[in-house]
Amino acid sequence: MTKLSANNVWGKVVLYLKEHKKVALHVACGDITNAQIEGDRLVIRSSDDFLIDVLENGRREIETAIRWQGLDLKFEVVKFESVEQKLNKDIKKLQNFFGSRLTID
Repeated sequence: MTKLSANNVWGKVVLYLKEHKKVALHVACGDITNAQIEGDRLVIRSSDDFLIDVLENGRREIETAIRWQGLDLKFEVVKFESVEQKLNKDIKKLQNFFGSRLTID
């Protein structure tokens, strides 16, 4: 049995959304490159709150697109903090600690 490729599965999800005229969801999903198959789950990771909301709101269509491929994978969206988000959070902590004297150039 061949191993499933997360990129192939996700690419077919995007194609399904386009063919079924789910334009906004298709556009949002088209830029996603962080897809992985973990056990019985297709996992998408993102740090973008707006994209996460779009994916969650389109969950039913995405799950239908997965089943359309004959797959029995659960769909999961995982939020992570990007390096930039972590850095900004650390900067704010330092500014709160040192007050307005701290400037970052």
